[in-house]
Amino acid sequence: MLEVTFRHAFPGLALDVCFNAPPGITVLFGRSGSGKTTIVNAVAGLLAPDQGRIAVQGRRLFDSAVRLNLPPHLRRAPYVFQEARLFPHLTVRQNLTYGRWFTRAITPDFAAIVEMLGIGPLLARRPAALSGGEKQRVALGRALLAGPEILLMDEPLAALDEARKAEILPYIERLRDAGGPPVLYVTHALTEVARLATTLVVVENGVTIAHGPAQDLLSDPAHAPQLGLRDAGSILSARLVAQEADGLSRLETAAGPLWLPQVHAPLGSALRIRIAAQDVILSRQAPQGLSALNILPATVSALRLGGGPGALVQLALGGEHLLVRLTRRSAEALALEPGAQVFAIVKSVAVAQSDIFSPTPQAPHDAEP
Repeated sequence: MLEVTFRHAFPGLALDVCFNAPPGITVLFGRSGSGKTTIVNAVAGLLAPDQGRIAVQGRRLFDSAVRLNLPPHLRRAPYVFQEARLFPHLTVRQNLTYGRWFTRAITPDFAAIVEMLGIGPLLARRPAALSGGEKQRVALGRALLAGPEILLMDEPLAALDEARKAEILPYIERLRDAGGPPVLYVTHALTEVARLATTLVVVENGVTIAHGPAQDLLSDPAHAPQLGLRDAGSILSARLVAQEADGLSRLETAAGPLWLPQVHAPLGSALRIRIAAQDVILSRQAPQGLSALNILPATVSALRLGGGPGALVQLALGGEHLLVRLTRRSAEALALEPGAQVFAIVKSVAVAQSDIFSPTPQAPHDAEP
C-alpha cells in the first residue's frame, strides 16, 4: 500500500494530494499540467513537499512532521520515464543489472524477469540497436530488478507509436496480473486507464478530486466531465466461454451473455471489455426484431442531466455498472430515474478488438466486416 498525503505550493499551482494506492496499477489521470508528474516526483524523492507524509508498506519515505526525507536511491521506488534513459555504453544485460548496485533488498530472479518481458534475445545488444518498444521493456526490466516496493511509471508509452504501444502493453498487464509490485502510473490517455488501471486517481489543477476502483469511477456520471465526455465509457468483466461457428465469440458477464467479433484468447480467459457510453441504446421494454445481439436487462442507478442537451445514465447490471450517454430529450421521453428498469442494447461490432483486454496477448486480427 502506498499512502500519499501532501501539500506543496508552486507559482500558479497549489498541490493538495491525498490518496492510497493498493496492490495493482494505480493510474494518475488528468489533463496536461494538472500535477500528475509532480506527484510521482514527490514519491520518487525528486521533490520535497512543503508538508505531508508519503509511505510505502508502512515505511515512511517522507514525513515533514519529523523532517524525514529519504534520498531517491533509498526509497526502493524505481522510475520508468517517457524515454527509456538507458546507458548507451552498456549492453542490455548490464543495463538490467545496474539497479542492483543500489539496493540491499532481495531482487527478483533475473531469468524470470527476462522471460516475462521477452528480452532474452536482446541481452548482448546496446540501446542504439533497439526499437522504442524494446527499450521500454528493458527500462521496465531494470526497474523490476532493482527490487522495488513500488514501481513508478510516467507516461511510459507517450513516446511510442501505436504499434510499439501494442507491443509493450501486454507486458505491463502481465506485471499487474502476476502480482508484481504496486505500480503508480501516469497517463492522460483514457484507453490506457481502461486497459490497465485497478485503481484510478483523478487529478485536476493540482488536487486529487476522486480516487477509487477504476471500474467504479469510469462508470460514475459525476466524474465523466473530468475524464472526458467524448471518450466516456465503462468496463465490464467477462469470461470467454465459446467460439461460435459464425465467427462470433460468446462471453458471460454479470448481466448475461455478450456476443462480440471473434476474441483471440483461450476459452475460460477473464477479460475486461470497454464499452463506450455513446454506443449503448436504452429501451424501457424488451426489444423485438432488432439486429443487435446484445440486450442486457439493467436498472438505472444514477442519472446526471447537464446544462446542455446531453445526459449521462449509470446502469446496474448484476453487481457491475455501465455508463450510457444519450440526449436529455431521450432521458425525459423514457422517464428515466433511479430504480427504473431498462434494457441496454450494445451492437456487437461497436466493440473493437482494441477494447477487449486480456491478461494474455492477443494475436493480430483483422475482423471481418
